[in-house]
Amino acid sequence: MAKILIVEDDESVRTLAARALERAGHAIETADDGAAGLACIRASGGGFDLVVSDIRMPEMDGIEMAKAAASSYPGLRIMLVTGYADQRERAEDLRGVIVDVVQKPFTLAEIRDRVVRALA
Repeated sequence: MAKILIVEDDESVRTLAARALERAGHAIETADDGAAGLACIRASGGGFDLVVSDIRMPEMDGIEMAKAAASSYPGLRIMLVTGYADQRERAEDLRGVIVDVVQKPFTLAEIRDRVVRALA
């Protein structure tokens, strides 16, 4: 069982991913944007096994959050999710910071499988 933070501004996607990963036995926390996600990461002292974050969000996007989190907690595993090709290209600059980029829409089985790989 892993402790996972899901950072997603779309409530339905956030809830879907959280339920899928909870059913797989993981402990889940959620945040609705990058600023809230970074606050959770800092409050836990970087104590998540994995952060799963959307890239495109208001206030602070997932890439900005990932950079800030990685600078404070270099060993933190971060997986990004996006439905936009241009955002996926932006994530290419984060090699060494992120472990994977998942394309939306994803199935429940796919997000569970990608999380298993990210945690391996």
